[in-house]
Order: sequence, then C-alpha cells, then structure tokens
Amino acid sequence: MAFTVVIPARFGSSRFPGKPLASINGKPMIQHVVERAKEAGAERIIVATDDDRIEEVASQFCTVCMTSSEHQSGTERIAEVVRKMALSADDIVVNVQGDEPFIPAENIRQVALNLAHAKECEMATLTTPVTSTDDVFNPNIVKVVVNKNNEAIYFSRSPIPFERDRMMADICDANTALYHRHIGIYAYRAGYIEQYVSYEPSALEQIESLEQLRALWYGDSIHCQQAKAPPPIGIDTPEDLERLLVALEQHS
Repeated sequence: MAFTVVIPARFGSSRFPGKPLASINGKPMIQHVVERAKEAGAERIIVATDDDRIEEVASQFCTVCMTSSEHQSGTERIAEVVRKMALSADDIVVNVQGDEPFIPAENIRQVALNLAHAKECEMATLTTPVTSTDDVFNPNIVKVVVNKNNEAIYFSRSPIPFERDRMMADICDANTALYHRHIGIYAYRAGYIEQYVSYEPSALEQIESLEQLRALWYGDSIHCQQAKAPPPIGIDTPEDLERLLVALEQHS
C-alpha cells in the first residue's frame, strides 16, 4: 500500500529552539524521523518547514517543501504541502512530527493501513493504555473515548470517561483500565486535508486546545486503534533528550 509521510518541522520552540536539528548519535533529529518513515515503507517522505536551516539539512536525505511561517497548526502546513506537491485526493498522508526520532516505524505503517481499511472514516490515529492514576488527571495527557466501531467519540484533557461513583467519592482515584491516551500521529487522505482546513475553527477545539476536535465538531469520523508498539517518550526540552539518550545507553 502506497502512502506519503509528511513531517512538519519548526525551528522555533520556546523550550527547545532548533529541536529538529539536535544531534542524536551523530545525526540530526529530523534525519532519525525520516529514517523511521523509510522503515515504515512510505512511498514518499516530505519534510515541511518554514526555516532555511532545516531545509538545508533535510534536503540531503529527503524532499523538502518550504511552507508559510503563518500556519497555526501542523495540519495547515500539510495542506500547503498537498497543494504545492500536487498530491492526489485519494493519496494517504501520515503526519509524523519532526520531534519524534524514536517513533516506531510499525506505528506509522499501522495508522496508514487503518485508514486504507476504514474507508468510512476521514482520519485515523492511535492510542495507548493509560497505566497510572496521575496520567488520568494530567491535562497534558490527552484521553480519548471510542465507540464499538473504533471511532473516536471525544478527546479531552480531562478524565474521560468520568467514573461518577468512584470519582465523586474520591477524586484522586481512577480505574486506569478504562482510559486510553491519544498518540499524536494522524493519517488522512489528501483531499480531506483540504476540506479540514476549510472549516472554521470550532469552539471545542479552542476550549480544549485540541485541533482534532474540529473534525468531530463537523461530523467527520476518526478511526482509533491501540498502537502495536509502545509510543516513545516525548522530547520537549534539551534535558528530556539528554535523559532519553542516557537511558538508551544504559539499555544498549
């Protein structure tokens, strides 16, 4: 099955400026992401950036599409790539973030295959089980509830579902088996990306600061499945990267 991976990559970051170019085992972070996409079997890999420094580096190992610096989200940046690269409406596009150097290739391919099979859905994404009560109540951990067809009902930073009897009796307790964390990887058809960015932003996505809620607001379907491989630890700061590299060295 053919699919395209688009990797949005920004240089600017308040907590980790230049993150996509940070060195990991002698390679820039963005190169590791490209290599994971290649391992996943992507037919085409495109780095989408608005920064000349990232373009100079990434163009050595994949296609680069220069995009506007005015985009408010990675999806908007990908929509510009769809137009500039003249992708066909039925092309499956996987959005892989430029700061995910350890994302399992298996998960990239999984989300692409899921969308190909779930023809009634406009998008596909992945989840992973929540394993601690702290994560249930952590607003930085996005939770998702799905229906019997593995389609998202809602995403939230709050604990969903809300266990009324347990939580009203003791707000600090939760049955973690009921909760699933959303992993921020998406697959969509190129034609739908154009449709998505034509929508006016919804009230819910602005309240929760979760752009995927725009799709649900307008009645579109998002397929959800548990990731086959455990998701990597997020890298938000230089200290996060240093801790991860130390941990990898200890396990090697």
